[in-house]
Amino acid sequence: MSTHAHLDADIREVLTAWSAPTPAQERLRQEYLAHIEAHEQASAKAGPPAHFTASCLVVDEAGERVLLTLHRKVGRWLQFGGHIEASDAEVAGAALREAVEESGLPADALTLRPALAQLDRHALGSGFSRCTEHLDLRWVAVAAAGSEPVVSAESLDVAWWPVDDLPPDTEDSIRELVALATALPYGNATSRRQDSALP
Repeated sequence: MSTHAHLDADIREVLTAWSAPTPAQERLRQEYLAHIEAHEQASAKAGPPAHFTASCLVVDEAGERVLLTLHRKVGRWLQFGGHIEASDAEVAGAALREAVEESGLPADALTLRPALAQLDRHALGSGFSRCTEHLDLRWVAVAAAGSEPVVSAESLDVAWWPVDDLPPDTEDSIRELVALATALPYGNATSRRQDSALP
């Protein structure tokens, strides 16, 4: 029995319910659904070389700054994220777990926005082993005021960046994710605390 069957089912449910904001995102949504139907354990690192991942962009309460990690393998500033583990109860929880692990923020300092924010499919460089492509599902989490990150073993650095002054080499997809995240209202949003999203 697949150790990731519940996660593949959750991804299918999330994608089926999601209203893509652009035609390009809708095309990716359809590609993702086709991929999960074509492969067993599509959410597992040990599954197909092209597999699903989960990530999370952390923003401050004012929507003025984003917390990014200088990824050790990629060598660029990115949102937090990574592989989905069999122990994750759901893919959104996997995204939030990655944010907690890689940011060093306390678990109760992050509030997950419940809706999927963005899809991004990208090929990987030589720094990765058997993985050739990631089909990323991206969420947004809001950090409590005064949250201070701690650099993890997976990062060269972790830092807050103003939304209007991101690192020069920031990928277009991340700039679009930042724009989506900071366009949302913050004061009265329906949200979910990290401790209720993780198993």
